[in-house]
Amino acid sequence: MTHKERIFHMVLFEALALLLLTLAAIYMTGKAALSMGGLAVGLSLIAMVWSYLYNLGYDHYFGADRSRRKIAERILHGLAFELGMVILSFPVIMYVTQLDLLSVFLMDMGVVLFFLVYAVLFNWAYDIIRKQVMLRQTSPDSC
Repeated sequence: MTHKERIFHMVLFEALALLLLTLAAIYMTGKAALSMGGLAVGLSLIAMVWSYLYNLGYDHYFGADRSRRKIAERILHGLAFELGMVILSFPVIMYVTQLDLLSVFLMDMGVVLFFLVYAVLFNWAYDIIRKQVMLRQTSPDSC
């Protein structure tokens, strides 16, 4: 992927995730979306920077042809990414929410589980759609 496409990928990923998590939080807590908006945006910015750096390194190490990745490799990719996010997000969540260690841990694990499934499905769908778009752009019929 080009740097421009990586940025598009991460912004699309985060925008859809913010929408889904905001809707889930409103439904589950009954609180207004704005009450945790600053935290959500802050964590999203952390996630975008981490995503860019992590995926750049992951693609360099495992190869850039993402469409050939098997389910086990996709799960490993998601688990390792989420571990990094927990390390980066946990202190931020504790500081902003001023909640106890167990509450923040449970919140963070819920978000991790969501993102683990979401990341695998989003990236799989993105890679399939990307491959189809690339094939159309390189086919002689695309003129």
